[in-house]
Amino acid sequence: MLQQSVLGNKPIGAAAKPDTTTSPSLFSQERLEPILVIVTLAAVIASAVAERFDLPTGIILGFNIVSYVAGGWFGVQQGMASLRKREINVDLLMVLAAIGAAIVDQWREGAILLFLFSLSNVLQAYAMDRSRNAIRALLKLRPNEATVRRDGELNVVPIENLQIDDVVVIRPGERFPIDGKVIAGNTTVDQSPITGESMPVLKAVGDDVFAGTVNQNGGVDVRVTRSVNDTTLSRIIQMVETAQGQRANTQRFLDEFEQRYAAFVVFAVILYIIIPPLLPNGPSFSDNFYRAMVLMTVASPCALIISTPASILSAIANAARHGILFKGGAYLEQMATIKAVAFDKTGTITTGKPAVVDVVPYENSSADELLATAATVEMHSEHPLASAIVAKAQESGLTIGEPDTFQAVPGMGVSGSVGGQMVLVGTERLMTSNGLAVPLPLLAERDRLEEEGKTTLLVYAGAWLGLIALADQLREGAANVLKSLRAAGVQHIVILTGDNERVARSIAKQIGADEVCASLLPEHKADAIKAIEAKHGVTAMVGDGVNDAPALASASIGIAMGAAGTDVALETADVVLMSDDLSNIAYAMHLSRRARRIVYQNLTFALAVIVVLVISALGFSLPLPFGVVGHEGSTVIVVTNGLRLLSFSRKVLFG
Repeated sequence: MLQQSVLGNKPIGAAAKPDTTTSPSLFSQERLEPILVIVTLAAVIASAVAERFDLPTGIILGFNIVSYVAGGWFGVQQGMASLRKREINVDLLMVLAAIGAAIVDQWREGAILLFLFSLSNVLQAYAMDRSRNAIRALLKLRPNEATVRRDGELNVVPIENLQIDDVVVIRPGERFPIDGKVIAGNTTVDQSPITGESMPVLKAVGDDVFAGTVNQNGGVDVRVTRSVNDTTLSRIIQMVETAQGQRANTQRFLDEFEQRYAAFVVFAVILYIIIPPLLPNGPSFSDNFYRAMVLMTVASPCALIISTPASILSAIANAARHGILFKGGAYLEQMATIKAVAFDKTGTITTGKPAVVDVVPYENSSADELLATAATVEMHSEHPLASAIVAKAQESGLTIGEPDTFQAVPGMGVSGSVGGQMVLVGTERLMTSNGLAVPLPLLAERDRLEEEGKTTLLVYAGAWLGLIALADQLREGAANVLKSLRAAGVQHIVILTGDNERVARSIAKQIGADEVCASLLPEHKADAIKAIEAKHGVTAMVGDGVNDAPALASASIGIAMGAAGTDVALETADVVLMSDDLSNIAYAMHLSRRARRIVYQNLTFALAVIVVLVISALGFSLPLPFGVVGHEGSTVIVVTNGLRLLSFSRKVLFG
């Protein structure tokens, strides 16, 4: 039976080295098995011809032995390996059936069995390699050499010799050989091999670039930031390799079922060999033994066992080509059962790049004083709102000082001191927790702005200076993506945010979400996920993978968006979206549901074939060759059906 290895005999992800793989050895199974199939067929034909012309029995027997040795070479090896583990697999059943046919002098039918079984394995291997090659192709994206500027000179070196902080020169049309940061020049880059984005991305000084992507129209100098074995491309390959090696839940069940079922088949065949000839008017031992060998052949669960991995491997490979990484087949299967999806608002539903849209001074303060004071305290904060305030102050030409002290208050804002004066920038909760009552006019203005979907921050510095309103832009197509999720079977969509409820509800209304959980501290998002799951069932959490790690871990499925180059996101989530394209979530869900549908098709078909063939063997004297054709044909059909997932396209969803 086809061995369900990850990417053939050679794992490709662990070191993610350049594509220096050589052709398989002449004596490897990959090369030798097709040759032995041809030898088996030739020996079967030669045996038939020799018998037709009444050649000596020894010659006919010799051809039969050759067909058995060639056809059963790898089957015997796999069968013996399973016996050493005290297991029974399909290879062993096929070999036993062929030997049984020879015992009752049906050499040719046993040889045909081995020929068709070996041919089926070769066809399966060829078909399954199509899904594996989709991942192997990633290795070819990265050049083997790079042009490095050292001591003012340009040198071409193997990428293994690149070191952190080396400067690599990339010309138009070349692929980036390494992850790095642009330090000179600007260009556009085709990032589709990594992120799945179809449109080129502008790159300028300070921007990150990834190995395997294509520099389109400008020369750039790039400082190396990651070793060759730690690039985003290398990690993608390693993750997909690992994912393809992890069995889906259905596959685990079938693998365990195979052992019990194969043992049952052997036991049933032994009883069938012994009991019918002992009955009055029972069949002869020879005829009954032949029927038992047919029964053993057609009852073997080849198609049943391969039906799941064929589909899962293809779906994982398809997803990887679109910048979607499933950590394993189990997550692909579970994705198909999702009933609720929770989105973190900032950076997921919105772009995560808020901008200051209103500066509202209070009483005697000025807009410049308000903005400069807030920017001074916020300059050490890493929150997107803080960055937006500092950027607005710089854009306005204001002087930003250095705070005496600074402290971030999660979920509320920041506090600090400037010139010995306490400064608070944040929510009403931050103010009241410091014993301050917000003036009613400020609260009224805050409510008005928040009704418009804006986020507001109050500013206090010994006196009330006013408030600053910021707005984050919704991601393009967010509402359509949510509609697509509902079409895939999602019944409940929630927005989680540390922002206030009015802002969150305004955004939820725009995109069509069902529920809002607002004013959440980071540690409370995990509790919200558990509550959603208890009420609605299997829940996916979508976040950036950095600030949302507890919530991602709490959800049935954690999905990290925009994870290219983000170590935490790559490690935290169960499903990783390399780009910020929200539609990838809908694509991943529809792909997983299509995969589940094809797995069910395969299982139903494989079981039906076994039932029909077993009934035919027991009640209608099915000849062994016909049984083998039905058995092996069904195996090839389910593999081919699973491969249809390789061609599943975004056009199916988005036109």
